Amino acid sequence: MQFQRGDKIEVYKKSKDEAWELYMDDFVGSHGIITDPDTTINDPDALIEVSLDGKGTHRLPQDSLKPVDQP
Repeated sequence: MQFQRGDKIEVYKKSKDEAWELYMDDFVGSHGIITDPDTTINDPDALIEVSLDGKGTHRLPQDSLKPVDQP
C-alpha cells in the first residue's frame, strides 16, 4: 500500500524494521495522519512522517501502519 499525505492511519503493531525504537512501543494503538509520505522516494520500506494524535510527529516504518477507514 502506498500512503498519501492526509491519509488517516493507526499504528497497529510493532515494526520488525531496525528503525523501530523501544519508545515507539507506546505508539501502538495510536491514530494520526500522514504528513510526509516521501512519495519522491517511492520506497515501501522508507520511514514516513506521521502526526500522531496527542503524541507529536514521528517518522515510523510503514509495516507498523494501517489505514483507518474514513467515513
